[in-house]
Amino acid sequence: MAISYLLFLVIIILTSLLPISIASPPHKLRLSASEVAALEAAAPPPPPPPRPDQPTTFFEVDRPHRPPPGSFGPCSTLLLSHSFAYTYGKPPTTVAYSPPPCLAAAGGRASSIALAVLEWRATCRGVQYDRIFGVWLGGAELLRGCTAEPRPSGVEWSVSKDVTKYASLLAARNSTTLAVNLGNIVDDQYTGVFHADLTLHLYFHHPPAPAPPPQPGLGPADAIVPISQSLPLNDGLWFQITNGRDVGSASITVPRNTFRAVLEVYLSYHSDDEFWYTNTPREHGPFREVTVLVDGDIVGAVWPFPVVYTGGVNPLLWRPITGIGSFSLPSYDIELTPFLGKLLDGSDEHEVAFQVTNAQDVWFVDANLHLWLDPRCAATAAGVVSYDAPPLDTTIAVRPGGPGDEFYYTTAFRHVSAYGWVQTASYGRITAAWTQRLGYENTNRIIQDSSVQAVNQTTDAYSAAHVADRAGVLYSQEAQQSFGLYMFVGVVNQTSNDTYTIARNVKLGLAEERVAAGRSGFWSRSLRNEQDCEMDVDVEEGDAVGVSWGARQTYRYEASDACYFRNVTSLGYTVVSDHSDETCGLKGSAPGGIAGLGATAGAARLSS
Repeated sequence: MAISYLLFLVIIILTSLLPISIASPPHKLRLSASEVAALEAAAPPPPPPPRPDQPTTFFEVDRPHRPPPGSFGPCSTLLLSHSFAYTYGKPPTTVAYSPPPCLAAAGGRASSIALAVLEWRATCRGVQYDRIFGVWLGGAELLRGCTAEPRPSGVEWSVSKDVTKYASLLAARNSTTLAVNLGNIVDDQYTGVFHADLTLHLYFHHPPAPAPPPQPGLGPADAIVPISQSLPLNDGLWFQITNGRDVGSASITVPRNTFRAVLEVYLSYHSDDEFWYTNTPREHGPFREVTVLVDGDIVGAVWPFPVVYTGGVNPLLWRPITGIGSFSLPSYDIELTPFLGKLLDGSDEHEVAFQVTNAQDVWFVDANLHLWLDPRCAATAAGVVSYDAPPLDTTIAVRPGGPGDEFYYTTAFRHVSAYGWVQTASYGRITAAWTQRLGYENTNRIIQDSSVQAVNQTTDAYSAAHVADRAGVLYSQEAQQSFGLYMFVGVVNQTSNDTYTIARNVKLGLAEERVAAGRSGFWSRSLRNEQDCEMDVDVEEGDAVGVSWGARQTYRYEASDACYFRNVTSLGYTVVSDHSDETCGLKGSAPGGIAGLGATAGAARLSS
């Protein structure tokens, strides 16, 4: 953590002797369409200026999806083409889904799929807010994203997501329903209609596919149970959680021959909690977590990456390079194998529930339960040996400064662990252990007189699942993640009441290390994705006379079988440099930790 435990004790002692006053954020983190238009009018046109009818391409930096060697394809199938206009509060758009004919020609089995990519491609012209959307197949969520916030001349963007892990759903022989929800409002002011195409690209193993080495518990799951709301309904299939006491839940039945279970959680936050990381104690503080409960017991927690949507803080920050995770929001895994003793106890149904600590209206949460089945038996047996989930440990300290100067320091820690066993026909008696350790730190300084707020936040998450039989490791997975956020919003370079600069600076960082091992060998991957976005509005005598913005992002992915590096910089709407490399030959090009960068930038901004 960036602030030492000793300093934290000093803050606690100081604040215990002083009265606490609570300041509200002195700035707007969402702008109206007219405010955005006024800012764009003050910005110089890019050289050369685009044609008035030419849409601008926005993009999120991500690695390309490459099919494995020896596979063939793609077989591309348009699943849905639709224009989302008057769709707010209306039922999702639905179409029937059956496996594409090319999948049957390739063998028709989930194991025939070498790579599956879901592509969302959309355009919008006019004036519109950013909107959240979700894609579900048979009630299981495949993709959640935020739309681009359009321009009058139009925007276009695309998202490609690897959905190979949903192979059992894509190959299911029974026809099911594909549902897409994108709630949009069109009126005299907000005229933008989102025109979207959803396409599935499949790559296949060459027939006859060689028998793969045994990988029990690894690879795509044999079955996926959705934990979401059921159609028909007038919204997305997600649960809507409006406060810290609210619960979203579903009753499920687990196949009796299950030997591994992983819960994949999707979430997004909106309205009063869109900028939860900036909140003072008046808004329930800046800490949020999604807790997952099985039959009333906490089995894991998700501490989310702070995705900033395309209209957040200031829309110009995310044009043309959008924020990390905004076009394709991340999902989060919780290992439930040690808890199969609860899920396979003979009861017909079990409740899986979600709560959001300190929530304000509204969070959208749902999940998919990925299950691996033992084909050699009709039923496995399981038991929970040990379980430890102490209460959440969280503290908010307040250090009052001068008049109108507030400083808040928030920390949190959570630990969950469980140990259990599963009796199988294929692997005998296996033991399963799950550990999750989460740490969080947020500092928030608000200076009312100069309309400044600076937030620096770091989340560290470690999780590990180890499953073994008498022969040794059946499968083992570990993940270490660090999420960083620095945000500065305020007035700088002020020479008079009417002459100053309005500054916005957002830094986002994601660092991740994952390793996995099984019967067939060892696999690892690392990702470092860092983004720095700045915007300045120069004001003279009360009028905006100049606007400038830019972004730089570095992305480095390295795995046992692939790597990808990209370094891209934009000024205004123009990409001024863009280098990508799939050999990762560039050394030392990725910058250091985002938390350190944020602290340095924050000190510079606050002293200006």
